[in-house]
Amino acid sequence: MLLIVVSLQLLSYVVRIYPGSPKNPALEVDTELQARIDLLKEEYKESDSTKIYPFNPNYITDYKGYSLGMSPKEIDRLHLYRSDNKFVNSVEEFQEVTQVSDSLLHTLSPYFKFPDWVREQGAKRQNGNETQDYANWPRLQTISRELGNGVKTVVYQDLNSATEADLKAVYGVGGILSKRIIKFRDRLGGFLVAEQLNHVYGLEQEVVDRVLERFRVKEPPGIIKININEASAAEIAELVYIDYGVAHRIVAYREANGALYSFDELTDIEDFPSEKIDIIQLYLQL
Repeated sequence: MLLIVVSLQLLSYVVRIYPGSPKNPALEVDTELQARIDLLKEEYKESDSTKIYPFNPNYITDYKGYSLGMSPKEIDRLHLYRSDNKFVNSVEEFQEVTQVSDSLLHTLSPYFKFPDWVREQGAKRQNGNETQDYANWPRLQTISRELGNGVKTVVYQDLNSATEADLKAVYGVGGILSKRIIKFRDRLGGFLVAEQLNHVYGLEQEVVDRVLERFRVKEPPGIIKININEASAAEIAELVYIDYGVAHRIVAYREANGALYSFDELTDIEDFPSEKIDIIQLYLQL
């Protein structure tokens, strides 16, 4: 018995001195799995954030303005300005109207998408070759031109009340084109903005420019906007710019993806006339 006790004590002593190889820890970090988890977290964070697409700041809705970080007062200032059929045509003018902070403006302005005619006019100013603007300036009813040492005020006629005879007085607008302009105007229910003249079939840009030397949209018609998230395909197709096939695809897109939160989403739909989105938006609401 004494021998057994001594042997066990010696064995215990040896084990304490030479503990052998360390045991593996109960928990180990799987670096590959952790990397995949981190990647999934980043992807979720991106999908959960608001992604900004290029947009025309004149048509910011309450929801879009809020999601972009604008306050209700800033959004209301823009809507009040637009209620007089006025448009902001530059980043500086947007800040002047809305009074957004410099930091928010710095975040949003890279995504501002103004119509082509606004960008072209800005380029002419930068090049020192500015010409008289004959594009869509709804808030301007008169302009002044310098003739010699004097100034002459040009008073425009209303494009929505122009007759065939009035239009034919413009060089380049004959009987056929004047009838076409009036027919298109009737289909629209009246021009909302002068830029819509560019959508009249066969009317070249230089002729449009000459028409706008004499005419402006002084009294735009009252319209009932189509709710793009509620209207049927037939109701959407009543808009001149959208045929039934595209209207049907809009409804299908809406049913598959849920409500549209931006008019820019429409440009993802097959055959949608994306180049006219700035005008089409005038007839729609979210």
